[in-house]
Amino acid sequence: MESGSNSNAARESIFQSIRSHLAASAALDVRENQIKHAPDAPLRPSQAVASEQDSASLVDLFKENLESVDGHCVVVGSELELVRALTDVIAQLQRTSLRARKIAISDSPEVERLVKQIGIDVDEIAVAPSATDVFGFDVGISRAQAAIAETGTLLLNSLRERHRLVSLVPPVHIAIIDASEIVGTLGEALAGLRQDEQVSPIVTLVTGPSRTADIELTLAIGVHGPQELYVIVNARR
Repeated sequence: MESGSNSNAARESIFQSIRSHLAASAALDVRENQIKHAPDAPLRPSQAVASEQDSASLVDLFKENLESVDGHCVVVGSELELVRALTDVIAQLQRTSLRARKIAISDSPEVERLVKQIGIDVDEIAVAPSATDVFGFDVGISRAQAAIAETGTLLLNSLRERHRLVSLVPPVHIAIIDASEIVGTLGEALAGLRQDEQVSPIVTLVTGPSRTADIELTLAIGVHGPQELYVIVNARR
């Protein structure tokens, strides 16, 4: 009997704790509902910070955070500068063991047009090669549909562009993005996705080169994806 009484007392104590916490959260629930549904609700702190930042400061923050995870970021001011930057990156890679002789590109017409203007010889340029063929390429070039400044992350939307294999398989990934597509937070990037008429079944988030510490907790780069990531930001006005 004593054991049963102790059990009932413990259960009642748990229920009382739950009831008290639910009661305490009621005021917070009301406040959250007001924020979500009020037509002129004030900005949440992260949104307020982002709204105060102009495009230039978002680019600077994105560049800083991308480079902190071993990515490379080049900021240009025009399409001509973009093509020159693309040419320079590939030329530098060709002087390394990464070769950069075979280039796989996404099916973005803009990417194809830009790559055709690079002033350097390559062995092959292929648009969205198959899952089998893409493993034979040295560099993958694509656009990104958004970038997140606070983490240096790229967002790739497969509904807008066939770039998943191109961005994940070759040893080097070069991504092109406009400064206007850089947002402050992940929440803003996802909100942008929800504004589209269709939501992509596959959204890829890329933060720096591929890395893992699965093997004896030793950090290794490029095991499950590109070992180098370059992002060219076009800050044209």
